[in-house]
Amino acid sequence: MYMRAPGLQRTARAKKLGRQPLLAFLGPSFVVAVAYVDPGNLATNVTAGTTYGFSLLWVIVVANLIAMLVQYLSAKVGIATGRNLAEQCRESFPRRVTLLLWLQAEVVVIMTDLAEVVGCAIALQLLLGIPLVAGALLTVAGMFVILIAQQRGRRQFEAVIVALLAVVLLAFLYQTVRARFGASDVARGLVPSFAGPDSVYLAVGIVGATVMPHAIYLHSALTQGLRTGPARSDRQIAVRTTRWDVLLALTVAGGINAAILLGATSAHGTSADSLPDAHASFARTSGSFTAFAFAVALLASGLAASSVGVYSGQIVMQGFVRRSIPVWLRRAVSITPTLIVLAVGVDPTNALVLSQVVLSFGVPFALFPLVRFTGDVRIMGDLVNARLTRVAANSAGGLIVILNGYLVVSVVARL
Repeated sequence: MYMRAPGLQRTARAKKLGRQPLLAFLGPSFVVAVAYVDPGNLATNVTAGTTYGFSLLWVIVVANLIAMLVQYLSAKVGIATGRNLAEQCRESFPRRVTLLLWLQAEVVVIMTDLAEVVGCAIALQLLLGIPLVAGALLTVAGMFVILIAQQRGRRQFEAVIVALLAVVLLAFLYQTVRARFGASDVARGLVPSFAGPDSVYLAVGIVGATVMPHAIYLHSALTQGLRTGPARSDRQIAVRTTRWDVLLALTVAGGINAAILLGATSAHGTSADSLPDAHASFARTSGSFTAFAFAVALLASGLAASSVGVYSGQIVMQGFVRRSIPVWLRRAVSITPTLIVLAVGVDPTNALVLSQVVLSFGVPFALFPLVRFTGDVRIMGDLVNARLTRVAANSAGGLIVILNGYLVVSVVARL
């Protein structure tokens, strides 16, 4: 008997498989896509647009293509093995290695939470003038409401997350329309080029911090119950439809990131290097409603991403060490560093940057096991990566690690 993923009614969905396979499998990638439009992404893309105009648009395209490959491989692990990535690591590695992987994954989850909660706190301050610490506490309350949907079933949780993603999309589409640029500007931005060393640093930040470790663990968990039978045809259907799910969801995420940069070009030349600065620039250059839409999008992205982060934390602990703790306790532990950072007066944008640097350390610990497992026929069976996929996966993995290493060294050198 295959392992049952939480909240997944496999029997009912198996009966529907023949009639509507694509619809039956849509959803997991849209939850994961939230990690690609979190406050950290907003900060880097806004800075790219306000400082360099359209020049780094091509970087977002490259980062999104890499993300599609990585998330597809993660989804395939769940389908092929019936285990999520954390569980597969526990089954494949010695106990000491598994414990180390778990500890670093927990740090990743805490740093993810820091970025999302700080982003929400900034948004509440911009919208309502609420102090940052109070905003962080209100954010946590909002996340609990969202997580109630997760307890009621995976589909309800997906619906809430997709709704928040839609809010982000609509807000930045409006901002993009207000920016008033031409097709020739977009075309120039798709040609690879840099505008000096600082633009290279920012480009590395966009690509290197795009693939979040917790998103890799999460996707494999969301698909581990999608196998509807032992037949090869069932597995192939699951993989094929999941491929469409990844393509659709991350195309939306990539479109949002592109819209963020394009919208930010309306404030090109202002060199806004923080989210509050960007908000003020949008108000000056495009009107108060554009600034309002930006703050709403920041709040929605932070709420959605942090809720997904808490869900990922549950999966990480259960997968690596077969333990679980109440959501409220995990929430209390993960929010404590954020409250300390905000209470002592650390600049919130600097805190966001620091969280992205720490997250970059966690990428190899999730990415290389993923590439290894998906290339092992003993684990994946007939779903093992083809030769071209293996080459692409290893190349993408190596590139991301190099870029993350460069990002860390650059940030440390600037301190």
